[in-house]
Amino acid sequence: MTEHIKKQLLEEIQKLEHELAHELPAEIKKAVALGDLSENAEYHMAKQRQDFVNARLGQMKKRMAEFSLVNLANIPRDRAAFGSTVTVFDASKEEEIVYKLVTSEESDVAKGLISTTSPIGRGLIGKQIGDIATIVTPSGKRELEVLKLVTIHDQTPVTGLEV
Repeated sequence: MTEHIKKQLLEEIQKLEHELAHELPAEIKKAVALGDLSENAEYHMAKQRQDFVNARLGQMKKRMAEFSLVNLANIPRDRAAFGSTVTVFDASKEEEIVYKLVTSEESDVAKGLISTTSPIGRGLIGKQIGDIATIVTPSGKRELEVLKLVTIHDQTPVTGLEV
């Protein structure tokens, strides 16, 4: 996992923990002071936010735990996987497209950053140069032929550029 994603997740976890431990208790305390809780919109909103923050915090901690299990040694060197930059020929569009397979947190389709969990990402995982991936998307089937593959192992760790 790239370090900036890990940093972003840790920052979000810290913000959520701060909100849960400091800001929300103060809001709830103020709302309780207003009186009757059955018709107290401020109280109900603060409790709903508290539930949301708790759930989101759980998701973020689970995601961090999943990332800690990623072992770069297990990522293949000869086929598309997380971190790979894949140049494909899209037969339906008659054009070459470059995709980089990234985490869902990093994905940005406009920049060619495709999540490994997206239909295109899942279709490209495990493919080698010359393979054709048939991708079922909401707009129909697409056939992508892998023309070039640069795995995470073929990139320098500092710049992400090919070596």
